[in-house]
Amino acid sequence: MADTVKITERDIYNSILDGSFDINVLKEFAEKKLAQLDHRNEKAKERAAAKRAEGDELLNVVLTYVTDEPQSREDITAAMIADGHDVTAGKVGYRLTALSKGEDAPVAKQEATVPGVDGTKARRVMVYSLA
Repeated sequence: MADTVKITERDIYNSILDGSFDINVLKEFAEKKLAQLDHRNEKAKERAAAKRAEGDELLNVVLTYVTDEPQSREDITAAMIADGHDVTAGKVGYRLTALSKGEDAPVAKQEATVPGVDGTKARRVMVYSLA
């Protein structure tokens, strides 16, 4: 049985710099690193798909809070928080915009004016309702 010597990455990089590398060792090292990159990329794709699926669940939950009566994203967010959902106005707004895009979108988006309170100016906000 021949004793095999473990060559470290440092040894391989030093041999490249010195010009004393063995091409077979270098090829084996490159194949190993490429396999690691492929594995890492596959895992990243799996994690990204899981996060997208999680986001899609929130999209469906937000859709259940949209009614025929126009509501702002803050109103919808407040209703979701009151029911125990851990969401922010930004997350809800993103889902509402996604739901309102496209020709057959389930949500209608329009601009409305909200009157000011205690001497403040009226402001314009986007409101959402079922299409």
